[in-house]
Amino acid sequence: MPIEYVYRSSRHIAISLFKRYKMAVGRGGGDNLKEFIHAGVNAHALGCTDEGLRKELNDMKESSVEIEAMQNYGGTTNLKSKIISEEVDECILWLSIIFITILCTPQPTIVRWSATPSVSDEVRLQWKGFCAIIANAYFLRGMTWLPVKTLQLEQMAVEGQAEEPSIVASRMRLVFSTLEVVSPQWPSV
Repeated sequence: MPIEYVYRSSRHIAISLFKRYKMAVGRGGGDNLKEFIHAGVNAHALGCTDEGLRKELNDMKESSVEIEAMQNYGGTTNLKSKIISEEVDECILWLSIIFITILCTPQPTIVRWSATPSVSDEVRLQWKGFCAIIANAYFLRGMTWLPVKTLQLEQMAVEGQAEEPSIVASRMRLVFSTLEVVSPQWPSV
């Protein structure tokens, strides 16, 4: 199998994203989050969709595929884990938020090689306002943080309920970090 196919297959992209998601959630840290974001940006550019990648992960879950953990620190331990439905849902939600954030940039910063929308209409309607509020603060006011209450009010208006403040803050961080990757406003230190 040619190497180009391996890196562009939706299954490989889904596995790569899922591993990076688990690293970002399990180990935290800005570098792990940025790796997940970069993988998400690449998936967007390659024409992947949230539902297509969800299907790949769910198919692997149904067939009891175990995914090998990423090794960051030169370890030799082979850790494998089964895919859990809740992790798939949250991973794809994070990915959808990245895709929507890319759509909120003032000018297209990422060329997408597909005419198919990257996120479903339902998810786009649910999260576009949230991402747009953060993108406007980032681009128009140079902000890198917003009051969580502001974003909870947006969630209340769209969904009729808001998530816990810590969850809203982590989603906000995901959006701001995505904006820093796809459209940096300041020189990196």
